[in-house]
Amino acid sequence: MESFLVSTGIVAIAEIGDKTQLLALLLAAKFRKPLPIIAGIFIATVANHAGAAVIGSWIAALIGPDTMRWVLAAGFVAMGIWVLIPDKVDDDEADKAPRFGVLLTTIIAFFLLEMGDKTQIATIALAARYPEWWLVTLGTTFGMMIANVPAVLVGQAATQVLPLRVVHIVAALAFFVLGALLALDGVPHLLG
Repeated sequence: MESFLVSTGIVAIAEIGDKTQLLALLLAAKFRKPLPIIAGIFIATVANHAGAAVIGSWIAALIGPDTMRWVLAAGFVAMGIWVLIPDKVDDDEADKAPRFGVLLTTIIAFFLLEMGDKTQIATIALAARYPEWWLVTLGTTFGMMIANVPAVLVGQAATQVLPLRVVHIVAALAFFVLGALLALDGVPHLLG
């Protein structure tokens, strides 16, 4: 039980203000369908964190931290650009689901953005510490839900107060800042 409780607490705290929490806000603002988004976050987190204990450390060792930093920085900038691209839908198509549906879109986006994230790394470390890897996976998943379900609900409410374009601009700026911070942190490694 200790592995579950420790995993839940560490990940719930680590997720606050994280890029995947920002994605949860963005998805809620964009699609305005909280239940499939919450389900998608749950499914993606279970898949990602269960696999993290098995292959996460191998990938990190293979790619290396410097290369991973640049890949993530480029990914943040790409995500920021994607957020700024306006959806081209007619008014009568506005309520239609995205091409892959809200659930599958959430699963894919959340799973990919969680790759190399601090909560995924925490899951790897916790699984190495506690032999009950399934309790670690349950705990880290529960911690992600504690942090992200309120973000989805806030994102849903924000679209009723703020124009969607404002939400997109703020989200894009946050992704650009994260990408720049990662890139700037990598500059001394290039010069050294």
